[in-house]
Amino acid sequence: MTRTHPACCGPFDFAWPLPAPLPGVRWVACRFDPARLDPAAFRQSDVPMPASIERSVPKRQAEYLAGRLCAREALLPLLGRPAIPTIGNDRAPVWPHGVCGSITHGSGLAAAVVGPSRAWRSLGLDVEEDLPDDRAERLAGEILVPAELERLAGLPAAERARQVTLTFSLKESLFKALYPLVRQRFYFEAAEVVACAGGRARLRLLADLDGEWRAGCELDGLYAAHGAHLLSVVAVAARG
Repeated sequence: MTRTHPACCGPFDFAWPLPAPLPGVRWVACRFDPARLDPAAFRQSDVPMPASIERSVPKRQAEYLAGRLCAREALLPLLGRPAIPTIGNDRAPVWPHGVCGSITHGSGLAAAVVGPSRAWRSLGLDVEEDLPDDRAERLAGEILVPAELERLAGLPAAERARQVTLTFSLKESLFKALYPLVRQRFYFEAAEVVACAGGRARLRLLADLDGEWRAGCELDGLYAAHGAHLLSVVAVAARG
């Protein structure tokens, strides 16, 4: 069938937005507007609609459609054919053999990163809008561990909400990167952002997740402003 790009989704953005490259990893993003979602958009763009999405509200349908379109576009040069990750029983994306990836969406922006499994074991991507100052203050105790809260207290008031948002995003990316490897859920208190400057971050696990990923393990992250959004990525390289 002839695919058409849905009216609810803007053009694709292929420009790598982060301060350092991840070799072999592709980024694709697009804007989306749930108010412009047409009931026929899934069929016309040749994106299967899972039953759980069919029962969802238009906002969830639009963000799912936009995210899967980005994933398909990112996968095409890696696989040489169109492919769309399905939804697993745990609601996480199921990627085709030979690749790993991550999808995110929020506040009108959807994006996907994908890379070859020979280079990357897992990828985690997150997008957030800056938390308002008052909400950031309320959520800080849920998102930040004591050492992070101590560092937060030393920041000027104008920077505190951004730091809470960034910590939230990096920990979301960490979860997306490690969940496919450990297959168990973990929460904000399981990790600490120990360094964060110039678009680069370092995260340390504070809890044992499995025999490999134990308390004290550290991973690198990247982050960047992207228009009105904040992006972060945590990538796990393939074993040497």
